[in-house]
Amino acid sequence: MPEGHVVHRLAAALVRTFGGRVVSVSSPQGRFATEAALIDGSVLSDATAWGKHLFVHFSAGTVHIHLGLIGTMGFGPAAPPHGQVRLRISDGHEVADLRGPQSCALVVPEEEDAVIAKLGADPLLPVNGSAGVGVLNRGKLESTVRRTLCSSRPVGALLMDQGLFAGVGSIYRTEVLFRQGICPQRRGSELRSGELTAVWDDLVLLMEAGERTGRIDTVRPRHTPEAMGRAPRRDDHGGEVYVYRRAGQPCLVCGTPVQTGVLSGRKIYWCPDCQPVQSTGPSGSSR
Repeated sequence: MPEGHVVHRLAAALVRTFGGRVVSVSSPQGRFATEAALIDGSVLSDATAWGKHLFVHFSAGTVHIHLGLIGTMGFGPAAPPHGQVRLRISDGHEVADLRGPQSCALVVPEEEDAVIAKLGADPLLPVNGSAGVGVLNRGKLESTVRRTLCSSRPVGALLMDQGLFAGVGSIYRTEVLFRQGICPQRRGSELRSGELTAVWDDLVLLMEAGERTGRIDTVRPRHTPEAMGRAPRRDDHGGEVYVYRRAGQPCLVCGTPVQTGVLSGRKIYWCPDCQPVQSTGPSGSSR
C-alpha cells in the first residue's frame, strides 16, 4: 500500500497540473460515472492529503480517494484511456487517471471532516501555526503522544495505527525504529517521551525526503552503497533501507543477521543487536 508521502505527492501534482483550471471529469470504467457527471466542467481548486487519504476539491464538489493496496494515479498527455480507469481528470492537454482505488467517492464537507477526525497526526503536515491545519495536526500529535505512551500495545503496531500516525506504513515504521534503536516489540508504555519525540522528528525528516524525491531512502550517508562499497539494493519499492525486507542479511551497522517476524498480522524486521528489547538509552544519532 502506498505510504503517505506518495499521496502528498499526488496532491501536489494535481494542483501543479490542473489547479485553478476548468477540467473535464469522467469515469471511462463507468463505476464513477454518475458522480463524475456532477463535477464535470468545474474548476479544480485544490487537492490535499491527510495520511493516506487524498481529497480533490472542485468548485462543484470534493472527491475522496484512498488508493488501498493496488490503486494508482498516473499523469500524462491526453490520449484514449487504457485499462480500468475509475476516474479521469483532464484539461484537454494533460490527464490524470485513477485505477484500482480502494475507494473513490464524492463527499460533502462534513464527510471529509469525518474522515479526517478518525485520523492521527500526519508527519507531512505542519504542527505549528495559529490556525487551520497546523493547529489541528498539533492537537492530533499531542493526543498521539499521550495514547502511545499509555498503551500496552507494541510500538511496531502503534506506528501502523492510522488513528495515531497517519500516513506511516510498513517501510517507514520499520526503518524509523531501527534508526532510533527501538525494538518493534517494546510496548508504547515502555518508551520514554524523549524516544517518542525522536521517532516523530525522524518520521518528519524521512517522509519529507520521500515526498521530495518519490523514493524511500532511510540510510545515513555513511551507509550508502557508495560509502560502504556495496551493491545498490534491488527491490520493487526502490530506495536504500537498513532492515526492511532484509531478513537474514547482515545489518548494515553491526553485521548481525536481520530478524523477521509477524506483529499484528504484518511482517516486521529488526536487528536484535541494534534494537534490543530493553532500551539502552538514546541511540538514533549514532546509527
